Amino acid sequence: MIINETRGREWPGTVKVADSFIRRFRGLMMVKNVGYALVFYLPSETRVNAAIHTFFMLDEIDVIWLDSSRKVVDFRKARKWRLYSPKNPARYIIEGPVGLIKVLDVEEGDLISWYPTGEKRKAVPVKLPIPGKIDLNGSSNGVAMVESVKEAKASPPRQGEGLREI
Repeated sequence: MIINETRGREWPGTVKVADSFIRRFRGLMMVKNVGYALVFYLPSETRVNAAIHTFFMLDEIDVIWLDSSRKVVDFRKARKWRLYSPKNPARYIIEGPVGLIKVLDVEEGDLISWYPTGEKRKAVPVKLPIPGKIDLNGSSNGVAMVESVKEAKASPPRQGEGLREI
């Protein structure tokens, strides 16, 4: 779902994220009948990084450029086999089916937010004591799946809290 918070408009379609070099490189090339939006997370906020091409595109698309505060800096319908660059530096790019701009009623300066569809968050295995769990190793340590190592270190168990055997 993509929401134009300024105008109270929303687009309820599928939203995917291109947050790695490979995902950004692939983009929507060779996608026929684009039926979802792709949000590009760029490494830095510049006009050069935010430039796009529509080579190897099978359909025209709507493109919205946003700055780091998610405000629209430029938008347009992008035709196949062209180069495009935003008027101002951008940190995010939303590419989607033609009509996305019209549904969201986009204008420069609008605040846009999005919610990726079905994105799985990565878990990092960390070995640490887990109170109330079975100790499979015969020691006081277990394995937990946490969102990040930072999260695991932020809330270590208190001294004396070990694992209980059932």
